[in-house]
Amino acid sequence: MKPIKVAFCVLFAVLTIAWLAADTLLPTPFNYFSFRTVFVQYSGVICIAAMSVSMMLAARPVFIEKYLDGLDKMYRLHKWLGITALISATLHWWWAKGTKWMVSWGWLERPGRGPRPEETLSAVQQFYHSQRELAETIGEWAFYAAVVLMVLALVKYFPYHLFRRTHKWLAVLYIALAYHSLVLVKVDYWSQPVGWMMGLLICAGLISTVLVLTNRVGKNRQVSGVIQSVIQRPGIHAIEGTIKLDRGWKGHQPGQFAFVTSSPAEGPHPYTIASAWDPLSSTLTFVVKSLGDWTQQLKDRIKPGMPVQVEGPYGNFVFQDHCTQQIWVAAGIGITPFMARLEQLARIPVEQPVTLFYVASEIDADLLSRLTHNAEAAGVRLRVHHSKEMGCFSSDILCEQVPTWNQASVWFCGPHALGQQLRQDLISGGLSAGHFHQEIFNMR
Repeated sequence: MKPIKVAFCVLFAVLTIAWLAADTLLPTPFNYFSFRTVFVQYSGVICIAAMSVSMMLAARPVFIEKYLDGLDKMYRLHKWLGITALISATLHWWWAKGTKWMVSWGWLERPGRGPRPEETLSAVQQFYHSQRELAETIGEWAFYAAVVLMVLALVKYFPYHLFRRTHKWLAVLYIALAYHSLVLVKVDYWSQPVGWMMGLLICAGLISTVLVLTNRVGKNRQVSGVIQSVIQRPGIHAIEGTIKLDRGWKGHQPGQFAFVTSSPAEGPHPYTIASAWDPLSSTLTFVVKSLGDWTQQLKDRIKPGMPVQVEGPYGNFVFQDHCTQQIWVAAGIGITPFMARLEQLARIPVEQPVTLFYVASEIDADLLSRLTHNAEAAGVRLRVHHSKEMGCFSSDILCEQVPTWNQASVWFCGPHALGQQLRQDLISGGLSAGHFHQEIFNMR
C-alpha cells in the first residue's frame, strides 16, 4: 500500500505548505478567536481537498491505476480521504458553530470589534459578500447530511445495495460543499498557490460529480454479455459462472477484476476474473463465494441466458516482476486470480519457477482436480493446505516448503488479516517489502 500512503501524505503536505505560505496557525495577537479564524480556513481547505480527490477516485480514472497500484488500492485511498474529510469537517463545524454556542452559553466572551474601515467593493466582491449567509446555511446542513452518509458507509452491516444508493447522494452534497468553500474561503487565497490548488481540485471534483450523477462512470469500459453457464460449488459455498461477452471487451490480464451487473436495482459488484482471456471464446469466468447479502442470493438468481453488464478490467495484481521465482498464496476464494494465471501459463509458459499454496478450510473436489491439472500443465508446484486438518497456515510453512523464499516475490490473495501477518513475518525475516503483493478486495 506504499503508493497510496505516499499519495495521501504528499497531497496534504503540499496543500499545508501552500496554505502556510498564504496564512498562519500562529496569528498575532494569538488568542482563541484569532486562532479560530485561521483554523476554520485551514480545516475547510483540507476538507474540500479530501472530498475533491475522493470524488475523482469515485469516477474510477484508469490512467492513474498504475501509479496507485490498482483500483483496489484507489478505493482504500478513497476511504482514507472520506475519513479525513469527516474528521476535518467536524473540526471545521465545531470551531465555526461551537464557538457561537459557547459565547451564547457564557463560556467565552467575544472580543469587542472596533470600527471597520470603509471599503469599496467590486461587483464580484459584492456578489460574494451577499452569498455568505446562504453559503453558511447550505454548508451546515450539507455537513449534517454528509456525516450520516459517511458513517453509514463505514458500517459493514449496512446492506450493499443501500450503501451504493445512499453513497451516491454524497455527490450532490459535494456540490453544496464546493459552493460553501468557494464563497467562504479567504479572497486572498485565490491569488496564491493554495487557491490555485483548490480551484483545480474543485473543478476536477465537480467534473467527477457530473460523471457519477449521470451514470457515466466506466461507461466506455462496459460490455454487454449473457450468462453461459452456472456451476454450483456447495463444498466451498460458491457458484462458478461463465459469461459470454459481446464485442468490445479489450482483454484482461490474470489477476484483474471486473464489475458485473446482473440486476439494475442492485447495481454493479466487483469480482475477480478466474479465467485467462481467449478472444476466440470471448468468455469470462467468475467464482463467487456466498459472503454477503447479495452473493448469498446469487445461487438462486443467476441463470443461463440472463443478460448482464460487465465493466473493466481493473486492478494491478498482475504477476509482473523481475524476481527469480514467485510464491503464490491463495486463501479460500482468493484462489480466483491464480486460476486465471494458471490458464495463461499453460498456454504461454515462463521460465520463472512458481509455487502455489492453496489454503482452504473447505475444499471442492472438482475445483481441486482442475487446479491440480492446470498447475501441472503450467509447470507450477501446487501445495494444498487443508487448514481443518493441518492447522493454520503460517510463514514457517511457506519458508520450509520454499527455502529460497527471500529471493522470490510473494503474491497473496485472501483474508486481509492473514495477508498482513504473512507480510509482517516475511519482511521481518528478510523479504523486500516491494516483493510482497496483496490485493485489497474491499470496495467500501
